[in-house]
Amino acid sequence: MLEDLTIKDFAIIDCVTIDFNKGFTVLSGETGAGKSILIGAVSFLLGGKAEVSQIRAGCHEASVTGTFYFSPDTDMSEAALWLNEHGIELEENRIILRRFIKDTGKSSAWIGNVPVTRADLAEFSSFLIDIHGQHEHQSLMKVPEHRKFLDARAGLVEEVKHFTAVYSELVEKRRLLQKMNSSDSERLRKIDMYEFAVKEIEEAKLKPDEDIALEDEENRLSSYEKLFSGIEAIKSTLDGADSSVVPLLKKIRRESQLVSSLDKSLVSLDGRIESSFYELSDICEEYENYARKLVFDPVHLQEVQDRISLIYNLKKKYASSSSASLKEVFDYYENAKSELEKLGAGAESREELEKNVSELEKNVYVLAKSISDKRKTAAANMSSEVESLLKQLGMNGTRFSVGINEKPGNDVEQRCGPYGMDNIEFLISANPGSPMLPLAKIASGGELSRVMLALKTIFAQNDAVQTLVFDEIDTGIGGEIAVAVGKHMQNLAKNRQILCITHLASIAVYADNQIKIEKGVVNGKTASNVHPVTGEDRVGEIARMLSGDSVSPESLEHARSMLLKFSGGF
Repeated sequence: MLEDLTIKDFAIIDCVTIDFNKGFTVLSGETGAGKSILIGAVSFLLGGKAEVSQIRAGCHEASVTGTFYFSPDTDMSEAALWLNEHGIELEENRIILRRFIKDTGKSSAWIGNVPVTRADLAEFSSFLIDIHGQHEHQSLMKVPEHRKFLDARAGLVEEVKHFTAVYSELVEKRRLLQKMNSSDSERLRKIDMYEFAVKEIEEAKLKPDEDIALEDEENRLSSYEKLFSGIEAIKSTLDGADSSVVPLLKKIRRESQLVSSLDKSLVSLDGRIESSFYELSDICEEYENYARKLVFDPVHLQEVQDRISLIYNLKKKYASSSSASLKEVFDYYENAKSELEKLGAGAESREELEKNVSELEKNVYVLAKSISDKRKTAAANMSSEVESLLKQLGMNGTRFSVGINEKPGNDVEQRCGPYGMDNIEFLISANPGSPMLPLAKIASGGELSRVMLALKTIFAQNDAVQTLVFDEIDTGIGGEIAVAVGKHMQNLAKNRQILCITHLASIAVYADNQIKIEKGVVNGKTASNVHPVTGEDRVGEIARMLSGDSVSPESLEHARSMLLKFSGGF
């Protein structure tokens, strides 16, 4: 469970530390006070999006820190296993999560004292806490999401993933077989084309970056006369006559040795002249050696030019252009070999492919049928459970059903999609005697909120997550329905830590704890203040929720009686 939360310089929150208790905790406050910002800070801590705009105006960094307690009497094995795999230890059954975002855009996160990625933070925190946002019930309007709900309830998520992989393999094999069967002449033409390309490239015996080396070689061979005359000029200037550089430097060296023997302060200069003499003498010798090896070889030049021409033509055929990298020719070669295998010229013949497709079809059907049967069993149970919960939530007489229909068609490919052979849609009849119709077409916002709350309750029964956060689950409801929702939250909190943002006093009075969020101005800046309310302060907050800003003696008395009746005290 979440024990405490420290938020610093996040949005309009300056610095607050909030302690949370077990059971049902309500977060209340006037509209715009920062209740949703508080949930945003929790989402940020759990690995949500990090943006510079989240940093409080005038500050350079925002941070959120939370402490989670692993109760010995709850199943937190998945979270503990994750920590063990990542070399992170609990301290007194607690783990601290920390996250920062700087005004440079750089964000960082820690689990315990170990820095982690955002993905790691999100993965681990998913074992600890589940946030139901105020617009999440809109997912019930999207029929494809209904399958996900049912598969999660039925424990079929991994099985469906496996089916999707097998189905995708079948689709790819069928595509390949269709490609083979579409036109034998076209297939044979492509085989000839790819075989020719593979043979031509193999016979060329290309080497990586060979084109670059050949161009350098061709440039050297074709520039023989310029090289020869240039070398001769250098040799002549360095050591071609008494007035050349090396002989003159030799004379200078003799004089330098004489003057340095007369004045020791000139020894270093003499050393430099000596070094220059030997260096230039060595350079002159290197040029001599190069000149002796320099010969005009028209035969080798022609060989190099022929090789360059071969590579040029290969690039024109198999690369994006004649000036492209030689790597593109190698890439085409590898692709051609791959295509030859796919077209039946490799290990897998058409007959083998047909056999493979047939086996995959049978496998896909068996898997899809197994998943469908499990879905139907789970759908019946889920429908009954949701109806029971909706009755508790004030939707008496409402019938809920998970409609499952087989996809139309006559063969495996048509009757199956990536997720099986079923079309799944939630159906509802909100009034006795009314026909079952798609939930997305007839449910109001309040009904959708309660259906989502019922689904969350069902999933929580098999989920090890100990903390559930509901952000304004009261959308579109009021009166007796709100009372039913509050009572349901109270029951749900017997085995879970429940945090709920609400505007309704009829929900808030069922809470074990209440935290108030207020907005004010501190040092000229807008800031949110978060603090628990107990005793008469809580009575006053419930009264405000009942009657708005104008708290009256009547509303205070009403609030006091409600707290005594529904939560046993204040």
